[in-house]
Amino acid sequence: MAASDEPGDMVVRCFGLTKVFRDFWLRSRVRAVDDLDLEVCRGEVLGLLGPNGSGKSTTIKMILGLLYPTAGHIAVLGQRPENVATKKRIGYLPEDTSLYPFLNARETLDYYGRLFGQDRRRRQRRIDMLLEMVGLEAAWRRPIGQYSKGMQRRIGLAGALINDPELLILDEPTNGLDPIGTRQIKDLILELSRRHKTILLCSHLLADVEDVCDRVAIMFGGKIRASGSVEDLLVRQDATTIQVNDPMDQETIQAVESVLEARGKHIEKINKPRQKLESLFLEIVHRAQAEGAVTSGARAGGPIAGFLKTPQATIAGVDDPSPQQEPGDGDPTSGRSSSEDVAAIHRLVQPEAGVAPTRHDGACGLGDERGSPD
Repeated sequence: MAASDEPGDMVVRCFGLTKVFRDFWLRSRVRAVDDLDLEVCRGEVLGLLGPNGSGKSTTIKMILGLLYPTAGHIAVLGQRPENVATKKRIGYLPEDTSLYPFLNARETLDYYGRLFGQDRRRRQRRIDMLLEMVGLEAAWRRPIGQYSKGMQRRIGLAGALINDPELLILDEPTNGLDPIGTRQIKDLILELSRRHKTILLCSHLLADVEDVCDRVAIMFGGKIRASGSVEDLLVRQDATTIQVNDPMDQETIQAVESVLEARGKHIEKINKPRQKLESLFLEIVHRAQAEGAVTSGARAGGPIAGFLKTPQATIAGVDDPSPQQEPGDGDPTSGRSSSEDVAAIHRLVQPEAGVAPTRHDGACGLGDERGSPD
């Protein structure tokens, strides 16, 4: 995604974000986030990485308006995070899926749909699609309290998608899921990305982030220590790998070695390619399913819910070919900012001279080397 200076291309933009937690006597206790600059571009998947206590969840809660920053500015979908109309355009899966244990899956999703003011017909249609998508259509009658942790994560994700959000924030989305569920969630994220949804993914599982994210930002001590595209951050510049389409015999290897020695280089090691353990696991499971083996848990999941549309926006100068709105859907762009909102966003987009943030190279100028725990 090309960089852009237009505020409309930034779904989330934070400047100088700081959060200090204080004790009862208002003494500084811990600096959870320290002078952080962060940008999430429209239609990208951004991975926010870091160990426990690095400030990831605190940053997400400030973006959602659940915590007020000690200092700095935040703009979410062009408005301040506490704007109520903006929250209708956001989906959020928290790290801990706190659900009513006595409700079943359908009742839980119906409750979420009511919170967004959806009429009964639309709620039922979306619930059917979401239950199939997350593989719980055969287990929806069971109370949520009887679900495994992985099944609760699935229903939590379905709840985060029931309003067809423009911005989806996922905090440890694969926590508690088996390899099949993990692969499904990653495929879902990739499909939503193809539909130009903007996704902020917070995780400490590096392999998951590597598979789905366009860019990553690595946090520690409340600061972004490195950021950029996955390819740029992971490629090794001090070595070269050559892969051939057939096994090499010893004579061929010696011939290659002699050519390299003539140029002052040598072969460090020779390996045969390995597949990922995840790929092997899924291959074995799919083979067992083809033989008729069954399981009492959640299914692997169905197709993506049809109501999850491409956002109504023009991206990269091309008209968005998204389907029409569902009958009764409200205008997602309603709720214009007040003069206070406009002033805050103007300060955020055009910070005062002399305090412009130092950013890493990246598609959207993400990152800050200035700049503590959740």
